[in-house]
Amino acid sequence: MTTSSARYVSTRGQAPETDFADALLRGIAPDGGLYMPTGWPALSADAWSQGGDYKAIALAAIAPFIGDALPAGALDRALDRLTAGFNHAAVTPLVELEPGLFVLELFHGPTAAFKDLAMQLVASLTDGALAASGERLTILTATSGDTGAAAVRAFAGARSVDLVVLHPLDRVSPVQRRQMTTVQADNVLNLAVRGDFDDCQRLVKGLLAEDSLRERGRLSSVNSINWARLAGQIPYYVSATAQLGRSAAFVVPTGNFGDAFAGVAARKMGLPANGFVAAVNQNDALARAINDGVYSRRPAVESGSVSMDVQAPSNFERLVFEATGRDADRTRAVFETFARDGAVVFDPDLLKALRAEVSAVSISETETRAEIAHAHETWGRVICPHTAVALAVARRQDRSNGPVVALSTAHPSKFGGFVGEVLGLQPEPAPVIAALGDQKERMTVVDGNFEAALGAVTAFTGKR
Repeated sequence: MTTSSARYVSTRGQAPETDFADALLRGIAPDGGLYMPTGWPALSADAWSQGGDYKAIALAAIAPFIGDALPAGALDRALDRLTAGFNHAAVTPLVELEPGLFVLELFHGPTAAFKDLAMQLVASLTDGALAASGERLTILTATSGDTGAAAVRAFAGARSVDLVVLHPLDRVSPVQRRQMTTVQADNVLNLAVRGDFDDCQRLVKGLLAEDSLRERGRLSSVNSINWARLAGQIPYYVSATAQLGRSAAFVVPTGNFGDAFAGVAARKMGLPANGFVAAVNQNDALARAINDGVYSRRPAVESGSVSMDVQAPSNFERLVFEATGRDADRTRAVFETFARDGAVVFDPDLLKALRAEVSAVSISETETRAEIAHAHETWGRVICPHTAVALAVARRQDRSNGPVVALSTAHPSKFGGFVGEVLGLQPEPAPVIAALGDQKERMTVVDGNFEAALGAVTAFTGKR
């Protein structure tokens, strides 16, 4: 894929091919599929073999996906803003816990969670795309906690963007909620939905397809259904490999599967990796799909690792698309069946191909708590419950063929209540969390049905 020909197709094969700027501003393809690059660009070995300059790594990893679709210098400026917002020189430092076992710290950004790495980038690139087109954009985003906080921080006050964030009422941590609801920006609407994250995600997909909203202007999403979000997550796998100086196996705590698929994408680009393991909590739809060959929907059960309480991970569609050999008809059939029946059984060939890309392990609440205690007792380290899910899986992996890296996705103080119950102490708050104080919150509670969500969004956008 050359600089001038970065193009995108839908996983469902019934939408026109487009460029990066359009994929960025649309979020989801018109046929309900997810955008994917028409091919995987080759990543030069220099990216992971000559030091750990995060900006240089990110520039090499992301630029081929943009091509000439954005104004000159847009990516360079976006990466300057991104790296300036992190309070660690390495941006994503790698820490060795014991021989062959590492954590990749992704929480040194403005909301103390890994979502900052892609969201800050997407906000800057969106500015560039809108400046070129002269349009106004409404962004609709579902969150299980961290995506919403990162989006609000990134887009609050933007001149050409209205942001609507849907989170499940009482099913995000108090810190996650306050990071969203204490930002007093007129271009931000926080909707607390009576339901779970899957309900929020379903509502966003429906709103993105709603003609009455589209008539008012361009709609998009910055959930990880947006390809730009995934592109922004590829660099930290390259950075980890550069810091290690060798290939590793990665264990990724995952809910919507975007973080894990970014690793798969890095490997498709040529990054040497010894495998990817998706670590999920008791909401185990992904693990059941990979291990049993049956992808079935169940109600999400609330867990301490709330950002992973997902039973219909959107980015699994991208993995199926790759595993079918990019067969859009087969991919569309899988997800139409899933939407209609709530379950789909994979044929042996597809299941084998899925397993070649990633493995999956489910960790119970009891195991999550035990891992938080283990990390504190063994390494003197306080970890968030999502990191605990990853470490519980990582410690089971064979290290004889190389190191194992668990992604540490959030600062523990974002989940101080849960961590405090386990350890009997409160984590030291990250500076960005301490700064929240007792600021006033602003959010609107709505029922988990399409009419209620549409009414709230229509009223909000009508004021702009």
